Amino acid sequence: MLWIVGILAALVVLICCIRMGVLVTFAGQSAVVELKIALFHIQCYPAKENGKAAQKQAETAAKAVDKAVKKELPKFEDIREAAKALWPPLRRALGRLGRGIRVDPLDLRVILGGARDPAQTARMYGYLHAGIWTIMPAMEELVEIRKPYLHVGVDYENTETILHGQIGISARLGTLLRAALSAGIPAIRWFLQHRKNMSAPTQAAA
Repeated sequence: MLWIVGILAALVVLICCIRMGVLVTFAGQSAVVELKIALFHIQCYPAKENGKAAQKQAETAAKAVDKAVKKELPKFEDIREAAKALWPPLRRALGRLGRGIRVDPLDLRVILGGARDPAQTARMYGYLHAGIWTIMPAMEELVEIRKPYLHVGVDYENTETILHGQIGISARLGTLLRAALSAGIPAIRWFLQHRKNMSAPTQAAA
């Protein structure tokens, strides 16, 4: 009986040591999401399909997504509220986990489209720069970030915000489980409260 328990314990330890992560590649207004498990890469989005029917379906889906994501830039109040609620538990979780989380690569170029509302875009440009200079030094102390590169620009002739580059986040499965338990519950609470606050004005107007 004891040797069965020992084998199960060894399997649990081995599973917790497996490195998992996500790699997101941005190209304009499209993105490719890959799940990384040890040495294997699995493309999660968009799904790999062949044939003209699949291509037509992908184009239709892309148009639908394009219509859905054409929204205003997030308000500064929302960003500040999210940072205020989520950063303390996330910082505590990262502090306990040490440098078990690896960010590699981190190469992002964000071009804000400012033709629709130049004033708001300029404010968002300032907020993003302030956030980068405030958060990045703290993140580099808490997690392993290899050769980060972040650039934010503004294009006042276009309306769409465009992202280029890659971001990859990986950690051992045991580390991910501990991080999810530490920071997941506060994140869910904030999300539910945020949705409640967003729906309140609509219900009041009705």
